[in-house]
Amino acid sequence: MQEEKPKTRRLLVVAGLAWLFDAMDVGMLSFIIAALKPEWHLSEVQMGWIGSVSSIGMAVGAILFGILADRYGRKDILIITLLFFSIGTGLSALTTGYVMFLVLRFIIGMGLGGELPVASTLVSENVPVERRGRTVVLLESFWAGGWLVAALISYFVIPTWGWRVALLGSALTAFYALYLRYGLHESQAYVQQTLGQRPSTKTALADLWKPAYFRSTLMLWIVWFMVVFSYYGMFLWLPSVLVLKGYSLINSFGYTLIMTLAQLPGYFVAAWLVERLGRKKILSFFLLGTAVSALGFGNATGLPAILSFGMLLSFFNLGAWGTLYAYSPEQYPLVIRGTGTGIAAGIGRIGGILGPIMVGSLIAKGVSFTYIFGIFCAAIIIAVIAIIFLGKETMGQQLDKVVHTK
Repeated sequence: MQEEKPKTRRLLVVAGLAWLFDAMDVGMLSFIIAALKPEWHLSEVQMGWIGSVSSIGMAVGAILFGILADRYGRKDILIITLLFFSIGTGLSALTTGYVMFLVLRFIIGMGLGGELPVASTLVSENVPVERRGRTVVLLESFWAGGWLVAALISYFVIPTWGWRVALLGSALTAFYALYLRYGLHESQAYVQQTLGQRPSTKTALADLWKPAYFRSTLMLWIVWFMVVFSYYGMFLWLPSVLVLKGYSLINSFGYTLIMTLAQLPGYFVAAWLVERLGRKKILSFFLLGTAVSALGFGNATGLPAILSFGMLLSFFNLGAWGTLYAYSPEQYPLVIRGTGTGIAAGIGRIGGILGPIMVGSLIAKGVSFTYIFGIFCAAIIIAVIAIIFLGKETMGQQLDKVVHTK
C-alpha cells in the first residue's frame, strides 16, 4: 500500500498538469472573447460562435480520440491530443482574422475534447478501487487550478500586453507533451487485457447499446449533454455577462477570478464525499446545487449577490464535473471504456456548441439573464432526473481483473 500511494500521486500530478493546461486555455478563452469584442468589432452572435466552434472541435476530438484510445492505448493518444491543443494555441496567437481564429479554435478543441476523457480513463484504470473515485475527482481539481491561472494571466497580462502574449505562453505546453512521452506509463489494465483482443470500432459502438449497457449509455449521453450545455453557456459568457451588467472589463476579470477561487473547495468536498456516499448521490447533490445557484445568479442585481451566487455556481458545478469524470469510465468494461466515455463526452460537446450560441442569440434579442439562466437551471434538473432513474451506483466495484500492487 505504501509503495502504491506514491505511484498514484505521481500519476495524478503528471496527468493533472495536462488537465490544468487544457483548463487554462478554456478559461482564458472566456476572457479573450471579451477582449476581442471591441478589437474585432464582434457581435454577440460572433462571440458565441467562438465558444461554439471550440465545442464542435471538442465533440469531434472526444469521439475520435476516445475510439483511438481503445485501439492504440491511452498514453500515446493523450500525448497526441496535448500536441493538437498546444500547437493550435500557438498558431491562434498569430492570427489576425476572425475566420482563421475560428478554424484554429476547432483544432484546439479537438485536442481538448480528446484529452479529458482519455486522461480520466487512464487514471481510473491505474488506481486501486478504494481510491479510484477520489483520485479522478482530484484529477478534475486541476481544472480549477487551470482556470485560476487563466484568470490571473487574463487579469495581469491581457490588459497590459494583450491576448496574443497570453496565448503564446499557453502554447509552451507542447514541451510538456514531450515530457509525457517519458514520464507516463500505459494503463495496466489495457496492457494486460486488450493485447490481441481489441474489438473493431463497429463492434465497440454496437456494444454500447447492448442490454447490459443501454441504461448507462442513455444516462451518460443525457447528463453529459445537459452539463456541458449549461457549463459552457454560463462560464464562457461569465466575464462578458458582467460587462453587460455594467462593470468594466478589468473589474469583470477580477470578479471572475474571485468566483473561480470557489472551484477548488468544490472539488475537494466532492472528492471527500464520493467514496463515502457514492457517485449517484454526490453527482445529483452537486448538480442540484448548480441549478439553484444558476437561478440565483440570473436574478442577482447587486455586486454582493452576483459574487455570492457566482461563487456557489463555481463550487457546485465544478464539484459535479469531478464526480462525472469519475463516474463515466466506471460504466463500461475495459475494451469499450475509451469509446463509451469519449462518445458520451462528445455528445456533451454538442451541448457546448449550442449553449454559447443560445446565450449570444438571446442577449442580442434583449432576453433577460433571469430567463437565460432559468434555461440552464432546467437543463441541469433534467440531468439529475436521468441520474436518479437510469444511473447505477459504481462505488467500490472492481472494474477489471487487474491486480494492483499494495
